[in-house]
Amino acid sequence: MGSLADFQNEIYLEGLGGARPALPTDLTALEELAGRRLPAEAFGYVAGSAGSEATAVANRAAFDRRRIVPRMLRDVSQRDFSVEVLGTKMPAPLLVAPIGVLSILHPDGELAVARAAAGLGVPMVLSSAASFCMEEVAEASGAGSPRWYQLYWPKDRDLAVSFLERAKAAGYTALVVTLDTFTLGWRPRDLDAAYLPFLRGIGVANYFTDPVFQKAVGGPVTDANRDLAILHWVANFGNPSLTWDDLAFLREHWDGPIALKGIQHPDDARRAVDAGMDGVIVSNHGGRQVDGAVASLDALPGVAEAVGDQTTVLFDSGIRTGADIVKALALGARAVLVARPYAYGLGLAGEAGVRHVLRCLMAELELTTMLAGCTRPGDLTPDILTEA
Repeated sequence: MGSLADFQNEIYLEGLGGARPALPTDLTALEELAGRRLPAEAFGYVAGSAGSEATAVANRAAFDRRRIVPRMLRDVSQRDFSVEVLGTKMPAPLLVAPIGVLSILHPDGELAVARAAAGLGVPMVLSSAASFCMEEVAEASGAGSPRWYQLYWPKDRDLAVSFLERAKAAGYTALVVTLDTFTLGWRPRDLDAAYLPFLRGIGVANYFTDPVFQKAVGGPVTDANRDLAILHWVANFGNPSLTWDDLAFLREHWDGPIALKGIQHPDDARRAVDAGMDGVIVSNHGGRQVDGAVASLDALPGVAEAVGDQTTVLFDSGIRTGADIVKALALGARAVLVARPYAYGLGLAGEAGVRHVLRCLMAELELTTMLAGCTRPGDLTPDILTEA
């Protein structure tokens, strides 16, 4: 693909012919634009967070407190941003985070995201709560494209095993297990609109197409048993009884890398290592679960220090720019997961919008890293940062 930063030159050259980007290149402007153009319920579902939304604010404030200190007269003419994370090669330390019910933003939903990500070689982490089933998304992604599967661990163990077997058969190579959503957080934007898309049959495609799920509701899901199927989904979505001992069950049924998403405390990171997990994702679910929680970026250094090189540390929650990625990498993340920005891109411009967001992030990542005097992700350390 050449230099990630070539996207900047493409924009300027297209400008000579009178063309301008269809979406802002300042990705922090996407939320306001999406709020004006997208249906209110759909926008609220994506943009909203738990309670007073203090955690989402804290996520951004933690990035704002850190400042990059540029270094001069360093040879940055040769650069390499490619990395390998949990056995997956990628052009930059960036993954598409799992977001459910994407068809509320655009009819093509996860299919558009899969095509955009695959075209750039960026791994997509597919949500259990997708609007299209994992096999359809894998087909849209194409043979050989990097893809991971995210599991919301259901109460029904047979259903969990079926999900894992289907994901493996469809070419998903790593498993992301979200730990912090065994029950939904208190989300006023959704509550005030009385809007939960799953109850309308959106975001349940993996469940409704699953043979174990279908057997439990008396056969393939049709209009005749749709209400029963939704009630069965409600009964099985989360499992608050899970403990660290249950991770052995996952390892028994998944032979690829496993990363635990939702880690905020160093002791939990150590427990993940003790349980033989291959990675931890420092995340507070973008502020959607616990109001007043610690900012993910503030939690990252402690987690990284606690586990060192014993497991792979990834980061999620609050990424909006390439400079944000630089800061997360400098504080110990091996790679980051981006969420809301690509969702807004999807809602505003479909597949092209997702591609725009990913290319903006990777171009700014490369340019900012160069201007900080570094040539590859591994050069980014806490030394390049100061606190405002």
